[in-house]
Amino acid sequence: MARSLFALLVLVGSILVPTSAAAADGPPLSVPEAALEASLHCPGDLAGAGHNPVLLVAGTTLTPDVFAWNYEPELTALGRPFCTVALPDNGMADIQVAAEYVVHAIRAVSAAAGRDVDIVGHSQGGMIPRWALKYWPDTRARVGDVIGLAPSNHGTVVAQAVCLPGCAPAFWQQRAGSAFLTALNSGAETWAGIDYTNVYTVLDEVVAPNLNDHGSSSLHTGQGRISNVGLQEVCPAHVADHLTTGTTDGVAFALVVDALTHDGPADPARLPADVCTRLLMPGVDPVFLAVNEAQMASVVATQVALYPHVAAEPPLAAYAR
Repeated sequence: MARSLFALLVLVGSILVPTSAAAADGPPLSVPEAALEASLHCPGDLAGAGHNPVLLVAGTTLTPDVFAWNYEPELTALGRPFCTVALPDNGMADIQVAAEYVVHAIRAVSAAAGRDVDIVGHSQGGMIPRWALKYWPDTRARVGDVIGLAPSNHGTVVAQAVCLPGCAPAFWQQRAGSAFLTALNSGAETWAGIDYTNVYTVLDEVVAPNLNDHGSSSLHTGQGRISNVGLQEVCPAHVADHLTTGTTDGVAFALVVDALTHDGPADPARLPADVCTRLLMPGVDPVFLAVNEAQMASVVATQVALYPHVAAEPPLAAYAR
């Protein structure tokens, strides 16, 4: 029923918006409506919660199931409604197509809630909302926060070697210097009225380099309010890698909560005095941690090993050239 409501709201909106205004909203979505609807899952009451709904976006190789044992239970405990969007092929395919799923999710969730959407994304999931915001301008008025956990905003040098024998389309596109990222980061990186929090770790072995706030994850230009926060700047001895930053890390989660509960992006000065003792976020059950992490690692390894390789980066869509 929830998905039917989303479809009805989007359909009504498309009928009421004049053609000229619809054209200004960005290019038509190429993905069938049924697939877009099926990708979106919202288990709670979006309209009656009194808070912006949180849209959770997983990283490359993963599905929304990765949030079921960390962010979902804790957002529920905090009384925060949330939705998840499943990117096609575990986020391994063309990111330009995957971005259409995020565009639909922003529109549908905002319409159902009657308020802005706050986005929390890991890795590609922290970067892909920016493609949606850049090329579908109507989404900008529907988003309050974009919170990236180890986001691949400027790609990674690691993919340069990984893609030498060919790799998945999304890996090609997340190489530092790719045509996709060049288009994404041309002009302003952020938009007025949106708060951007980018959480990174110097120990990131996937999105690199991230040694300081001029690394891959950080943003600097545009009219959005920006906070680039290194976990080791908050807690110098903190140990967090790429996956844990987006799934279990207690300091990263504290920054997410700070951004969600305050005007503007996250501010490390507001974090609790004991934040550096929080190795795990409160939604994670230590008893099942090893099992959940092993399952997550298995999904990652399977996708990396078995997803079909292509010989080159997908061409840029006409609207991005």
